[in-house]
Amino acid sequence: MVVEDDQPIIEMMELMLHRLGFEPLTYMEGPAALAEVQRSPPSLILLDVMMTPMNGWEFLERLRASPATKNLPVLLFTAHPSVESKVAGMNDPNLGILLKPVTLPELEKGIRRFLPPDT
Repeated sequence: MVVEDDQPIIEMMELMLHRLGFEPLTYMEGPAALAEVQRSPPSLILLDVMMTPMNGWEFLERLRASPATKNLPVLLFTAHPSVESKVAGMNDPNLGILLKPVTLPELEKGIRRFLPPDT
C-alpha cells in the first residue's frame, strides 16, 4: 500500500513497484488508507510523512494503537533528512525510512527488509 498525497509521486511509486513485481493499492489521504488497512491489512505500507489532513505520524500512531496492525511493516518516506534520527530513536523493528527522491534500488532494499523476495 502507498499512502501519499502527491499524485506525481504516487505514479512514480506505482511504476517502480510494478517493476519490482508488486500491485500496490494507493491512497491520497490517511483516513481512507487507514480504514482499508483495518479491513484488509497489506503486507507493507509505504507512507509519506508530510500529508494532509492526517500526516504520516498520526497515521502511524493510529496504526500502532490497534492490536491487529501494531506490527505491520511501514516504510516512511520523506524529503526531510532530520526524520531519520527520529525514526532511529523510536526503536521499532517494523519501521523503516526512505529519503525522497526514492530510487528503485533503495525502494527494493527497503521492501526486502520486510518482505521475502518471492512476495
